[in-house]
Amino acid sequence: MASRLRPWCNSKKFPVFVYISSCSYSISTAAKVQIPLDVVEKNPANFAQVDDAIRFLRERLHPDRLVSVLDSTHDLNSALKIFKWASAQKQFRQTAVTYCRMILKLGLASRVQEMEMLLNEMTKIKMLNKEELAFSFSFLVESFCRSQRLDGALKVFEIMNSTKCYPQISTCNLLLGTFVEKRDLERVIFIYKEMVKAGTVPNIETLNCLMEVLCESGRMEIALERFRRMQQKHINPNSRSFKIITVGLLSRNLITEALQVLDHISDLGNHIDCDFYNSVIPLLCKTNKLDEGISLYRMMRGACLLPNLAVYSTLVGACCESHQLDEAIKLLVEMTDLGLTPGIKMYVDVVNGYCQLGKFADAESFFDVNLVSEASPYNSLIEGYYKVGKIFEASVFLNKMVERDVCDNFSWNFVIKGLSEKGWIDKAHEVLSRMIVSSFMPDSATYSAIISGFCKTSRLEEALDIFSHVCAKDWCLDLASYSELIDALCHSNKIRAALEVFQYMSSKGCTLPTSSFNILIGQICLIGKLDEAIRLKSFASHSGTLSSSTTYSTIFCSLCKLNRVKSALVLLAQMLVNGLLLESSVYAALINGLCADNRTKDASLVFDQMVCDGIIPDSDTLDTIVMCMADHSQLHTVRHCLDRVMCERVTFCSNIYNVVINGLWKEGYRDDACKFLDQMLERGWIPDAATHSLLTRNVASEESGIKEVGDFDKIGSILAEGLDKT
Repeated sequence: MASRLRPWCNSKKFPVFVYISSCSYSISTAAKVQIPLDVVEKNPANFAQVDDAIRFLRERLHPDRLVSVLDSTHDLNSALKIFKWASAQKQFRQTAVTYCRMILKLGLASRVQEMEMLLNEMTKIKMLNKEELAFSFSFLVESFCRSQRLDGALKVFEIMNSTKCYPQISTCNLLLGTFVEKRDLERVIFIYKEMVKAGTVPNIETLNCLMEVLCESGRMEIALERFRRMQQKHINPNSRSFKIITVGLLSRNLITEALQVLDHISDLGNHIDCDFYNSVIPLLCKTNKLDEGISLYRMMRGACLLPNLAVYSTLVGACCESHQLDEAIKLLVEMTDLGLTPGIKMYVDVVNGYCQLGKFADAESFFDVNLVSEASPYNSLIEGYYKVGKIFEASVFLNKMVERDVCDNFSWNFVIKGLSEKGWIDKAHEVLSRMIVSSFMPDSATYSAIISGFCKTSRLEEALDIFSHVCAKDWCLDLASYSELIDALCHSNKIRAALEVFQYMSSKGCTLPTSSFNILIGQICLIGKLDEAIRLKSFASHSGTLSSSTTYSTIFCSLCKLNRVKSALVLLAQMLVNGLLLESSVYAALINGLCADNRTKDASLVFDQMVCDGIIPDSDTLDTIVMCMADHSQLHTVRHCLDRVMCERVTFCSNIYNVVINGLWKEGYRDDACKFLDQMLERGWIPDAATHSLLTRNVASEESGIKEVGDFDKIGSILAEGLDKT
């Protein structure tokens, strides 16, 4: 259809029906084109151009002369003015060709409303038969589709069906395919329904378009149903049908359904194209269906079809990952026999496969057979040696790489890194020297490895010397090297140097691991530089290094020890605002400080929160809170927390029980005192004399201030028995 209609755009030769005598038309409805004046006057025409065109046409007005003028008039409003003038001439009647030319120009300019008006005018030309109209409509639909003016194409299609000038199946398929590319399911369904209403019988291309858009929109069940019902419509699926449904199923990990579809692929015989194989085989490999992928590959080669490099690359990679190295080598041989050059990634995959199996000798032999000229596959073997700690073997293989001239900085750096991590820094220096002699310049990765080696051997002065070279070159080390260097400097009390390293790495946008940052903060606090620690914490947060609860806790406890209460409370507020969990050291410092200030109510609240957070206080903190509360007769405010803590069987002295029992008894909470007494006895501890006397009423009531309680006769007997045994 497109080949028949294209001359309308590019030639002055028109179909036979164009040359029907204009005087034979008696069309009242087409005498004037009903384009509203307000639409045209929004963008005025070029009047000089319009006048010239009208003078030219007035001499001999003919459809082909009008089309020629419209083609040469680039201003759309001027063209519309000329078209309207021609329609008003009594001895001239517009034809399907002139209408199509004007409609096409409007549609390409996305002036769909005006285009629709002309379409309706064209359908009212009585002298045009349905064949001529259908031909014109089809031309417009196909032209708009190829120009991606889809609103125009759809509007023409709607009017075409409303006039019962049904398009050919090829036109429908072109329109469908255009909306499939846009993944517009709604429009595709609309077009398909209109086709069915018009009685247009879908062919395999139609159903393929429908299945494709269903798959793209995730409606796999409907797409699969359509695929299975094809034969009911007496349509046999083709290679593209199988590709669409299989790719759709595999892409959504519907492996079982995809394999069921592939079971019927042999029904196509030799009618499967390369596109199917090249699309499906990689997906099978990615879904761990390597055997099925290889089976399809064998079918492809059996049909004398040539896979693309992506298929070979995926198959080789999957074979290596599945440790089917023999199959991978076989594929490489077949590739080279076909004149295809394997990609470097394939060589890397094979070497990695050998390394994963520990077959390093086979990997080296692989290079002897395959003349690989790039360094990446060789580096994979060096990395394989490194991962299993075979640094000596890596060094030997590096020598072979030097002989074959396939080294790069990565090769040298991996060996240097391996030697440094082993602590063999002198050997690493030897390799570095050879690297420089071999005309390879050390880079930041080289220095990172050397610094790491010096840190492991506690040669920090040399590490700092290398670091000064890094600063001079304005390079950036890897994060592990920064962390190792700062940790080592902190442990050697070289705090100032550690700070300089941290500030340099922060200026490069590098972040220090929180654990290393906490070590640095801890050392700064240890030497009493608390203000510097606070500034460093703030600086770190702005440079990306995260502070943890431990960071805050370390500074907080140091402030408390120096009795800098105000600064400590500010820091505590920051912790609470940031939603950080308070550590046991913070709770301990808070409780000690509050107890020292005799703020028993606040101390009680903090202790309660500590226990609620699941933190068990150490013996010193427990002693502090118990003694403080006992001194102020406030033990009853923490009795429930004490019960939870003591039930945890924390190691502390038996004297705590004596203080708690005595205090609760004196405060009038005798039942609670009994519970603690039971716990004490269960642990095999004997109350001291004061507690024993208190509970057995051996102390005068006027001294103790405790009234008689008959229930304690039994308790007194138990205590007496316990004392007798001791």
